[in-house]
Parts: sequence; C-alpha cells; structure tokens
Amino acid sequence: MSAKARFGPFSYVESWRGQLAESGWWHSFQLPGGRLIQGVNTLEGLKLRLAQFPIPSDLTGKRVLDIGAWDGWFSFELERRGAQVVAVDNWDNPRFHEVHEALQSRVEYLQMDIYELTPERIGQFDLVLFLGVLYHLKHPLLALERVCALTKEMAAVDSFVLRDRHLPNSDVDRRPIMEFYETNEFGGQTDNWVGPSVPCLMAFCRTAGFARVELRNVLDHGACLACYRKWSPPAKPSEDAPKLLDAYHHTNFGINFSSVQDDYVVCGFDWAGRGDLTPDDVKPEVGSYGVRPIHVGRAGDLWQASFKFPPGLSPGWHDVRLRVRDSLASNCLPVALDLPLRVESLAITGLADCHSWQPGQIDLNTGHALAIWVAGLPGNADRNNVRVHLAEKRLPVIYLQPQQGDAPRQINVGIPEVTTENIVAPVVVAVGANRSEPASLTIFGRRQV
Repeated sequence: MSAKARFGPFSYVESWRGQLAESGWWHSFQLPGGRLIQGVNTLEGLKLRLAQFPIPSDLTGKRVLDIGAWDGWFSFELERRGAQVVAVDNWDNPRFHEVHEALQSRVEYLQMDIYELTPERIGQFDLVLFLGVLYHLKHPLLALERVCALTKEMAAVDSFVLRDRHLPNSDVDRRPIMEFYETNEFGGQTDNWVGPSVPCLMAFCRTAGFARVELRNVLDHGACLACYRKWSPPAKPSEDAPKLLDAYHHTNFGINFSSVQDDYVVCGFDWAGRGDLTPDDVKPEVGSYGVRPIHVGRAGDLWQASFKFPPGLSPGWHDVRLRVRDSLASNCLPVALDLPLRVESLAITGLADCHSWQPGQIDLNTGHALAIWVAGLPGNADRNNVRVHLAEKRLPVIYLQPQQGDAPRQINVGIPEVTTENIVAPVVVAVGANRSEPASLTIFGRRQV
C-alpha cells in the first residue's frame, strides 16, 4: 500500500521523512566558503517562514529563544541580525554543532525538554520562536504556558493546523477544534500528537496568557501567529478610565497568587460608558503583562472581569489595572505572587459591633458582623489566610482592611447563630502557626435565620 493511501492528507510527512533519511539535514544552509547544505526545508522556504512574523532585521540588544531549534537555521539567522540567542532542543543534534562551528557562532545550545523551560532556569526573552513544535506535544496548552512565561514581548508560533482536506465538511476554519493522534495516524510518526484548527490554535495562545494573538498567515501546512504579552496603547484615549474596586483570587477571594497553579484574577470595576462589554473590550494587566479575560459581565451595578494570572512574573507585589476599549488606565490595586507569610506576633487591639460600634460586644438582634482590629498582620494577609475563631468555631472573614503602615488592620467577620443568650466567648486570630491571645466578646440576643 502506498504512503498516500495509508496516510491520506498526511502523505507529505512520509515523503519528508524519506528526504530526511537521505540527506540527514532538515534545514538548508549557505556556509562560509560557498558550501551549500541542502536539507528538506529549502533556504527560500525557511526565509519565507520567518518572514511571516514582524521580526526586525536589526535585533541588537535583544535576547532570543529558539525552542525546537533542530539544525539551527533560525537560531543562526537571528544571531546574524544581532540577537543574543539561546537554542533549545530535547536531543543533542550533531548537525547543529557542525554549523555552529562553521559559522563560529556564539549561540548557546541547551538540551532540555519544553516542560523544563522556566524563567528561573533560563531567564526571559524579548522574542521566542516556537516553530513547528506544538503538534509534537501531548500537552500543547501547558507547553504554550511555558512559552508565554519565557516571553517578554512577542512569541512567534507556527504549527500544523487542520484544514478542510483533513476533516471534510467539518467547518474547521471557523471551529476551535483539535484532533488527537494516539499512534501513527499523522503521517506515520508517533511523535505527531495533535492537530488544532486555526481558531483552536489562537484560542490556545490566548488561554496560555498572551494578551494579543495575531494571525499572520496560513501556509500550505501550518498557521503563523504573532503572540504579544502587552496590549497596544490607544493612539488617543477616547473614554474615561474605569474605576477598579477589587482584585482577588477566583476561588479563595484572597490577594495571594501562585506561579505553579492555574490561578485567575477576578476584578470588580465601575465603568460609566454605555453599552455591553465583551472580553474583547476589557484589557486587564498585572505588572507589565496584559491578559485577555475569559469572562466579562455584570455583577449587580458593577462590572466584573476574570482572567488568568499572567505567567512569567517574578515573586513579589504586582499592580492590577485595566482599560476598557480605548480608555485611560484605571487605578491600581496590589496583589502578591509567591510571597511567604511572615508573622512575628499577632495582637487583637479591639472588638466592636459593626452596627452599633459598641466595643467588646455584638447584639445579634441588630446585626451579625463583628469588627476586629489586629496588629502584626503581614502585608499579604488576606481573607483566605487569616483565620478567626470564636471559641472553637471558625468565622467567615468578609472584609480585611488593606495595610496602612504599621497601624492595626480591621477584619470584619460574620457571627453565627447561638442558642444561648448573653454569653462571653473568646476570639482568636491566627495566620499560619501564629495565634493571638484571646479577646473576650460578649454576645447579646440570638441571630434570627
């Protein structure tokens, strides 16, 4: 049976494998002294592929990462343009070293797997090339998150994409779908795992954390995307800035986020403009990186937007802000990334009924919110990591005052129903292993539920 009959629209892959076995080279090169290496990919094809992306001819001062460098043509070309280049592949390709020596190149070569690549290990890069790699991976979205974390400005992404010839009458050009290849269905190669449609590939890149994803072109066997970490600034702001009212973790309502978890930020904001807003209208930022929202909608009289915490930020405090369409940027609210809780001591300096503000007591007939003032809370104390106990019962934290110097911070908690009237019970505040001394609270009446 012929390769075409066996693999249908993927028969060209079988042909490429035969050419590679014959020549040994995937990329073509014009070396000093006039030596021409003819690989499966011609020089004209390699130049055309790179020309799909808005990459300057002068990259002096830029740091570039080439993931899946193979023989290294893209690495050496961007070095020729002045960049400091790091080339990565998951095998030690002797042909890369041969060309490296012939060109007297300074490109750094690393043998690493895509899932090992983190800013902590290899730093970040102004430009990342991720060409012809995605469809070789069983975990494409995780890989794109790694790429995003390594990118400071733009990632050039190209990948095989499904076309109508692969899935006839499936409307693949408009549907965000992906096909999975369990064994060798994709051209007889067991390392070809996935085939996304163009909308799926673009959605993957946005979901990985890129602010803007631009389809540059669709070639015979793949699509080319320019993926940006930052929003384009408005040429001339035409709307007033929204007012950012809150920014918190999507599940625990705190302000602490983790770089190793799939954390999302929820923002509540006030916007005076007219009409409905969609995820294309709202442009959030954390630190210097933008992220496209996965949800924008009304929350009562306010607006709410949810978005992925952007990959690649360093541990510490980062400001959250957002724009709406071509508006000015909102005010900023701080959130913490990978910050440990450091507590020396905790002390309750006061208790009061949130309705009457009577100290040391609460009347459940008029309200159920208790205010507690606590000294010693760390800056990244939040509704999730501060624990308040009334006797042995943990109370829900409904408000935590932002830090203002060394002043005690107000915590509001909800008091549950009690069955005995006019009791005195101890209140304790804890963060991590640190606990305050108990403070006495007198409870009058009984909350009616």
